[in-house]
Amino acid sequence: MTDITIKTQGKSIVEVTASGHTGYGEAGEDIVCAGVSTLLQSALLGLLQVVGIAVKYTVDEKGSLRFTLPKNLTPAERHDADVVLNTMLCGLKDFYTEYSDYINLEVI
Repeated sequence: MTDITIKTQGKSIVEVTASGHTGYGEAGEDIVCAGVSTLLQSALLGLLQVVGIAVKYTVDEKGSLRFTLPKNLTPAERHDADVVLNTMLCGLKDFYTEYSDYINLEVI
C-alpha cells in the first residue's frame, strides 16, 4: 500500500508525503505505483523547474518522497504552486477512486 498525505493550510497544499509500494504488481511492473510516482515527481519538477520555487524535498532509497513548500512565497508563486499541486491532487484522487485497495490518500 502506498500512503500519501497531503497537508494543507487554508486552500493551499503546503506538504506532500508518500511512502510504500502499492503492491498492485511486481516491482518494476506495477502500473499503479508508476502512475502515482509520475504524478508526484512531475508536480515536484513543475514546482522546481517551471514555477522556480526552492522546494525542500527528500527521496530515499525505498522510494519515499516528501516535499515542503517555503512559507514566504509571493502571491504569484503561491498561485502557480496551487495550480501545479491541485492538478497533482486531481490525478491522485482519480487513482484513489480506481485503486483504493492499493493507495491510501489523506488530505489534512
